[in-house]
Amino acid sequence: MVAFVASFWNTSWKLGYRSLKGVNYSTTSYSRKLAVRHNFQPWHTIHNKRFVDHSLKLTGPSSSPMMMTLGDGAESSTGASPSQVKQHSPSLQKLVVLTFYIGCWYAANILFNIYNKRVLKVFPLFATVTLVQFLMGSLVGIVLWVSGLHRFQKASMEDLKRIYPLALSHLIGNILTNISLRQVAVSFTHTIKAAEPFFSVALSKLFIPGTVYTIWVYLSLIPIVGGVTLASVSEVSFNWIGFLTAMASNVAFQSRNVLSKKFMKGVQFDNLNLFAYISILSFVTMLPFTLVWEAGRWKEMARVATHASGWTLPMLLWRIAFAGFLHFLYNQFSYVVLKRVNPVTHSVGNTMKRVAVIVSSVIVFKNQVTLLNKIGTAIAIAGVAIYSQVKNISPKKKE
Repeated sequence: MVAFVASFWNTSWKLGYRSLKGVNYSTTSYSRKLAVRHNFQPWHTIHNKRFVDHSLKLTGPSSSPMMMTLGDGAESSTGASPSQVKQHSPSLQKLVVLTFYIGCWYAANILFNIYNKRVLKVFPLFATVTLVQFLMGSLVGIVLWVSGLHRFQKASMEDLKRIYPLALSHLIGNILTNISLRQVAVSFTHTIKAAEPFFSVALSKLFIPGTVYTIWVYLSLIPIVGGVTLASVSEVSFNWIGFLTAMASNVAFQSRNVLSKKFMKGVQFDNLNLFAYISILSFVTMLPFTLVWEAGRWKEMARVATHASGWTLPMLLWRIAFAGFLHFLYNQFSYVVLKRVNPVTHSVGNTMKRVAVIVSSVIVFKNQVTLLNKIGTAIAIAGVAIYSQVKNISPKKKE
C-alpha cells in the first residue's frame, strides 16, 4: 500500500508540475506570480473561520482554462530553482497521512459493499435499506453541526431548490444500486458501473451546451463499452433486473454530476455540508414512499432475515445502520483524498478502488468468475483508467 501511494503521490505532483509548462505569467522585481483566476468548487478548507478556495484556474497559451488543485494553498512557479522544487516536494509525514486516508477510503468502500450485500441477501427491502443510508448521512452531519466539530453553513430556500435536483438523482442512483446488488454479484455490479464515463460524456453533450471532448476521450469509451459487454455475456450471476438497474444507476449518478454543473453555480458549501443537505433532502423525499411501500412488511421481513442469517434483531438493525454509516464515511474520505491530490490522480485512485472492491468481493463471497468475465472486467477497467488520463486534455480551438 505504501509503495502504491508513493507512486500515486508522485504521479499527482508530477502532473501538477507539468501542467504549469507554457503557463502565462507576469514578473515583478520580487517574484514571479502565476496569472491565475479563482474558480469555485464546493469543497474548501477552513482557515481562521474563513473559507479559502485552493482550486485555481491556470490559463496556457494554446489551451482552454484547466483546473488544478494546489495543496495547502502553496504557490508553484515555473521558474523555481531545484532547491525550491525540493522544498515543495511531499514530506514523509504528508505521504504517511495520504496513505492513511487512501487506506480509509478503500477500506470503507470495500466494507460498505460487503455489509450492504450481506444485508440485502436476507433483508431485500431496498427502499428501507436506502432510507437508512440517507438517515445515517443526515445524522452524522447534524451531530457534527450541533457539536461544533464542523462549521454549519446555513442554506437559504433558494440554495435548497438548487440542491434538490442533486438529491433526487442521488436518491434514485442509490436505490437502483441496492436493487442491483441484491440481484447480482457485487463484482458484476461494479463492472457495469465502470461504464459511468460513457454516460458522463453522453449526458454532458446532451445537456451542457458547448461541451467539447477530444478524439481520445471517445476512443477511450470503446474498451469501456466492449469490456462491460464481454463481462456481461459471460457473467454467471447475470439477470436482466440486476443489469438494467446497475446501468440505470449510472445514468442517475452521472445526471447528478451534470446537474451539479448546471444548478450549483453560486452555491458555496464545503463537501460535508453539501453531502449532509443532500442526505437530509433524500431522506425526507424517500420517507413517505418507504412507509407506503415497505413499512407493512418490516416485521415479517425482519423475522425472515434473522431466521435465514442467524442474527438477532439488534444485530440485523446494527448491520443495516453500520452499512449506512460506511456509505457516509467512504464518500467523505474520497473528498479528503481529492483535496490532497489533483483530479486526474484522484480518478486513477478511484479506478484502483473499483478493482479493489471487485477483487475483495470475489474473495469474500467466493463468486464463480469465468475467464471471459475476467478479461472483460480487465478491459473495462483499463478503459476507465485511460479515460481518467485523457478527459482533461483540452481540445484544440478552431481557428
